[in-house]
Amino acid sequence: MPSSFVLSGLVAHTPTKDRFQIMEPGYLLCLDGQVGGLFERLPQAYAGLPCYDFPRALILPGLCDAHLHAPQYAYRGTGMDLQLLDWLNRITFPQESLYADALHALHAYEPFADALKNSFTTRAAVFATSHTPATMTLMRLLERSGLCCYVGKVSMDRNAPESLLSAPGADARADLEAWLGDALTGFERTRPILTPRFAPSCSDALLALLGELRKAYRLPVQSHLSENLDEVAWVRRLFAQDSCYAGVYDRFGLLRGEDVVMAHGVHPTPEEEALLREAGTLIAHCPASNTNLASGIAPVRRYLDEGVRVCLGTDIAGGHDLSMFRAIADAVQVSKLRSHFTHGAEKPLTLSEAFYLATKGAAGFFGPVGSFETGREFDALVLDDSALASPLPLSAPERIERAVYLDRELVLLHKFVRGQRIPLGNGKEGASP
Repeated sequence: MPSSFVLSGLVAHTPTKDRFQIMEPGYLLCLDGQVGGLFERLPQAYAGLPCYDFPRALILPGLCDAHLHAPQYAYRGTGMDLQLLDWLNRITFPQESLYADALHALHAYEPFADALKNSFTTRAAVFATSHTPATMTLMRLLERSGLCCYVGKVSMDRNAPESLLSAPGADARADLEAWLGDALTGFERTRPILTPRFAPSCSDALLALLGELRKAYRLPVQSHLSENLDEVAWVRRLFAQDSCYAGVYDRFGLLRGEDVVMAHGVHPTPEEEALLREAGTLIAHCPASNTNLASGIAPVRRYLDEGVRVCLGTDIAGGHDLSMFRAIADAVQVSKLRSHFTHGAEKPLTLSEAFYLATKGAAGFFGPVGSFETGREFDALVLDDSALASPLPLSAPERIERAVYLDRELVLLHKFVRGQRIPLGNGKEGASP
């Protein structure tokens, strides 16, 4: 496919969180992997470019999943009656221990990478396990998918099975630097990310090492934050010198900057919220996981009002569904419950706000993505929503809303990442543009 082209159809995106910008028809220009503009009429200067017309389709930005666990994909939908810490000990840690076997890792990661490739996701931040060979297998599979992903070899040295713990002392540095030596070479779209599992599983020494490596290698960071009340209390006992959970990461240089994403943030203290805002940390809101594991409902409206950066994640397998459209719908739904419980003090999210969180809300961390504004990287979905039949004519906003809530009935015709079309293997892909 040429590096520069035009897509035409019903084009919609959220340059701001407050509303959709919709053009029907719209002409979406790709110039060498970047958005060249969105036009009501295609300028004559681009008339000679290939133009692929989808008059009955939706053209939307690619969706960003800022938090999920690749080894958990194999057992998603199990243990959903457990709370977080019991779920980790009874299901997650035993399952992740199996990834010491390279063949098991390959057999488990192949369907995950294939499912992510054929999903609505174009960018993802992915936890692997603590096993280097398995993590490299995952990175190679995701590189072949054509998606843009961060992949983290999980670091933890306490409060987990011995088979999952990082090497002690100087060996931990050698192990991580050996992984980084391989992970930083030979990949175009897949990049390493430092990944302390969560504070309770990391000693001061390990967190200090990760902070040093972040500075030395200029690496992004992902972890968990204030997900569950028992977890938060545990952190207070383990790190009594820190005034809040986020303060633990901050003390070791693992919190600040647009390249840091912390999953959940369900139970922040006022001091923690202020620190997150000051630090510019990105919170990955994972509504399905927080519901399944009985963690609670994150104060997303308050975060937005106070200037804390927020995006969305599926959190496979605490969350049971890989669809980011499902995550958007879940975010709206749980925000309605939180509004009820706060007696209206925190207003529910609108659809455009939740869609923004799944797209442009993750910009910065994933680079200049998430909308069709000129100069951003060209990530796009072409969706056939014709199966969502209605006896009455539907407006463009109604079609978008139904696509989000009824995503199982959509057909993903085409998917573009940095202007490159991803060959889909779902049996539903449209004819090649």
